[in-house]
Amino acid sequence: MIDTLFRPFAFKGITLPNRIVMAPMTRSFSPGGVPGENVAEYYRRRAAGGVGLIITEGTAVARTGAANDPDVPIFHGAGLPGWAKVPPVVHDAGGLIAPQLWHVGAMPNRRNPKDEEAESPSGMYMPGKTNGHAMSDADVADAIAAFAQAAADARALGFDAVELHGAHGYLIDQFFWPGTNNRTDAWNGPTIADRGRFAAELLKAVRAAVGPDFPVIIRLSQWKQQDFAYRIATTPDEMLAWLGPLADAGADMFHCSQRRFWEPEFPELDGEHGLNFAGWAKKLTGVPTITVGSVGLTGEFVAGMRGEASKPASLDNLLERLARDEFDLVAVGRALIVDPDWALKVQGGRLDELHDYTAEALATLV
Repeated sequence: MIDTLFRPFAFKGITLPNRIVMAPMTRSFSPGGVPGENVAEYYRRRAAGGVGLIITEGTAVARTGAANDPDVPIFHGAGLPGWAKVPPVVHDAGGLIAPQLWHVGAMPNRRNPKDEEAESPSGMYMPGKTNGHAMSDADVADAIAAFAQAAADARALGFDAVELHGAHGYLIDQFFWPGTNNRTDAWNGPTIADRGRFAAELLKAVRAAVGPDFPVIIRLSQWKQQDFAYRIATTPDEMLAWLGPLADAGADMFHCSQRRFWEPEFPELDGEHGLNFAGWAKKLTGVPTITVGSVGLTGEFVAGMRGEASKPASLDNLLERLARDEFDLVAVGRALIVDPDWALKVQGGRLDELHDYTAEALATLV
């Protein structure tokens, strides 16, 4: 059944050699926001190790407070020459690559605080918790333009696709979430379609910037890092009302983030082994999907990114779901931080050679 994971996948003019995606993971090894040769080599190794599509760590667009860590790479200005070196080495190693474009919104600084004021829909990073200011109409328009410019730059630099980070409680998600969007203008409203207008307009601008034939992915999640239990859509009808306008606006693929990919999205409808988020998104919209969430490891990824160790885990459940085309692609995160050859080892049946994930892995870029 392992061959299921190594089927090619044709998508919007590109062909992945297999179904494995490297999930975007913040690494903070770009001092001053400028990626160096070490970053290019980091992604080259994963391409050489058999990853079909690499989605980079989140990269900040050209807006005040878009990054909450000065060592997170930027995708504008001084950051672009460094990023220009990445697609050629990834392509030479047989891979494909997309930058993830990111704005953290009102999320507080992680470390080494940047002296920039945060901007967000209503100046809140969670209900009742303020940071920075509410965006004006001009701010909203400029943020949309910043994403569009970054997407155009990605295409010009030779990237194969682009992903927008609309998950995990960051800026785009702060518009989706009623707890952080209490605006009284056209960027809010009683329905998820109303609160999704920012994401839809952003997608339209990105599509206009990159043209009709360039793949555009958006990462989404029900949960937030501020509230693991929150769900934007509690029924399939609500999920379609959320995702349908995004597909219409230009999203070619949904990257559906869960803390644990095997958890059913609506177990009350199809049971404890029912479709996950990516499965329901694909079923409802017909748009291809990526599943992600603790693939190949015993521990869930939020705890893992905070340092909790994990051991390699069975892929049987994943492969069964992929074999019945519940989703199209599989994003692997921490397992690829510790082992750039994870895909080759899995393909070759060398499961005894897979590495444990430990907190120490976050301290180096290998």
